Amino acid sequence: MSGIKYEFLSIPESISGLGDLAYNLWWGWHPEGRELFMLLDRRAWDLSGHNPVKMLKLLDETVLASASRDPHFLRHYDAMMARLQKDMDLSHGWFCANVADPKDLTIAYFSAEYGLHQALPVYAGGLGFLAGDFLKECSDLGLPAVGIGFMYPEGYLLQQITSDGWQVGACEMLDRRTAPIRRVLDADGKPLHVDIPLLGSHIYVEVWRVQVGRTDLYLMDTAVDANDPWNRSISDRLYTGDPEQRLRQEIVLGIGGVRVLKALGIKPSLVHLNEGHPAFAILERIREKVETGLSYEVAADEVRKTTVFTTHTPVPAGHDKFPFPLMENYFGSYLSSFGVSREEFLKMGVDPKDPAGGFNLTAFALKMSEYRNCVSKRHLEVTKKMWRHLWPDLPEEEIPIDYVTNGVHVPTWIDRRLGNDIFNRYLGRDWLEEHDNPLIWGLIDEIPDDLLWDHHRKTKMRLLNKIKERAREKWIGGDGDPRTIMALGVLLDQDVLTIGFARRFASYKRSTLIFKDAERLRRIVTDAQRPVQIIFAGKAHPDDQQSKLLLQEVFNFARDRSFGGRIAFVEDYDQHLAHYLVHGVDLWLNNPRPPMEASGTSGMKASLNGVPQLSVLDGWWVEGYNGKNGWAFEGFDDPDRNVRDDRDAASIYDILEKEVVPLYYDVDDAGVPRGWVRAMKETIRVTGPNFCARRMVKEYMEKFYQPALEPAISQKNLILERERT
Repeated sequence: MSGIKYEFLSIPESISGLGDLAYNLWWGWHPEGRELFMLLDRRAWDLSGHNPVKMLKLLDETVLASASRDPHFLRHYDAMMARLQKDMDLSHGWFCANVADPKDLTIAYFSAEYGLHQALPVYAGGLGFLAGDFLKECSDLGLPAVGIGFMYPEGYLLQQITSDGWQVGACEMLDRRTAPIRRVLDADGKPLHVDIPLLGSHIYVEVWRVQVGRTDLYLMDTAVDANDPWNRSISDRLYTGDPEQRLRQEIVLGIGGVRVLKALGIKPSLVHLNEGHPAFAILERIREKVETGLSYEVAADEVRKTTVFTTHTPVPAGHDKFPFPLMENYFGSYLSSFGVSREEFLKMGVDPKDPAGGFNLTAFALKMSEYRNCVSKRHLEVTKKMWRHLWPDLPEEEIPIDYVTNGVHVPTWIDRRLGNDIFNRYLGRDWLEEHDNPLIWGLIDEIPDDLLWDHHRKTKMRLLNKIKERAREKWIGGDGDPRTIMALGVLLDQDVLTIGFARRFASYKRSTLIFKDAERLRRIVTDAQRPVQIIFAGKAHPDDQQSKLLLQEVFNFARDRSFGGRIAFVEDYDQHLAHYLVHGVDLWLNNPRPPMEASGTSGMKASLNGVPQLSVLDGWWVEGYNGKNGWAFEGFDDPDRNVRDDRDAASIYDILEKEVVPLYYDVDDAGVPRGWVRAMKETIRVTGPNFCARRMVKEYMEKFYQPALEPAISQKNLILERERT
């Protein structure tokens, strides 16, 4: 068969662009891209876990040969490749039209994790999904962005629940051969190796490229033969519990990330640090400038003016800090390269409120960045109180920290049928291009109630079918006793009000809060006339025993016969299952302990799809709740956590019994709950323009990127003017 070799794929020349498409995660948020692979072979698509690289490896060559001669397939292929080619052009887009020519400008985005697709498991939770949505939106808007992160060949966790409810599981091993990643090669065609100094020795990283539409993401991998065996594991696992290994990871992420950019010939115009994990990038950027002859002071000032730092953690214990002796051990020889003393360096990371607590990466990043932001208005209030001692002479309102409330990538998280079949018809076919415009969403009331309700019932059925299918697979595989299988959701009913709680299991998220008064909850969920069911999903960190105990408690309630099968725990929550949940449940429950929720994006994804939220007033819900798009309660403030939790649980029960349940079951003769559908529409209307990644990225541009890029843009314009004259 004639054809070309595309990395791991052998594809006929007439459809060779399938390789380009498979390796570009653009298909992840363009349904027509996925549909092309389904048209090629639907069964292979499903068997591959919706991973086109893996799918093309599984396919028999005769399938590809047949497709290359099929006029129907070729018409779809040609249309798709034309669309892809158009979308890859950076010279067209919002950034080019509204900010500047993107040529020679680069926004380097550093993050410890990226949630882009389940085919690339280099994420643990909300921080990763935010970073993934950010890169996708940068592609859509044409921002000249590039991402830096880690490969994590052992991924995060393939969750399994034992018969007694305990979380176990193996690492989610990444198969580099079938993942949508490509190894970066040097000028000689060999894998690019980048050298990073560590403890007086050398660590090498290989670099893998992920295409996210127009945006490139580079993942570093320390599993390199040139490394000592004990250094190969640095990038193995996400969020290791070993402090020294974590420090080594963050040195490689920050310092190594800057060196990777240099090796690739990329000179960042500004650097955006997503949380404190990559903060050491600041040091390496200073060192590079000192190496050119600048003094440390001048170099540090230049770096500061082109650094954006986003903090996500309103809990003091959540900020990375390392003992001073450990820092000296790892940075002693490195400091000599840019002429700063040991004392000066360590002072950069000292939190004046806890001077003996070690080198605090958040304190360091706040001091060394010109632009600092929180991820919601409420989070800003908490953060200013937490860090006001860094600016003791300023009143709180003048503390130089701003906020950009998080948002979600609409094309990724909107249900395809809702967008294509309903929004295209009633909001206009260009609604997606203008989805940050509130006027577009004012048309939501034009959608007939029965049409929206019918759509929601179908997505709910798809969710319940998916849950039952997963339980059936576990049973067929001989893995699990009958009570465990029942706890996985096989008794869920489409006609019952369904609440979703899908979060990373951490104590502050209070996954067990709704069970505080188990007897009262039992009466609510087993009511003969108006029952309620609750679907839980989420993973505990493998090293967090307390969170595993919380998960076990939830699972055991799901196994409790007295709840009548109305409580379910869905095993191995991932990005694929998340789509079913945020599309299909009736109500999203969120009850973290205030003020520990910086923002939260899972509720935004559900709300975007018409799922109202019942949430404590924390994080984004302080801005999102308007009294008509869901339910809210003030978290009760008491030094005794048990008292606080008892009162908050009582608030949830009251809202469910008096407001949520009656509204849901108040249906007319056509079987439509008109009041509930009004809440669904209001939920979509508020969330669509205000909590989308497009609004978020544009806000970053306006508040931080444009001021930081202004000198570079002015310099470019001056050069262009000279060339013209």
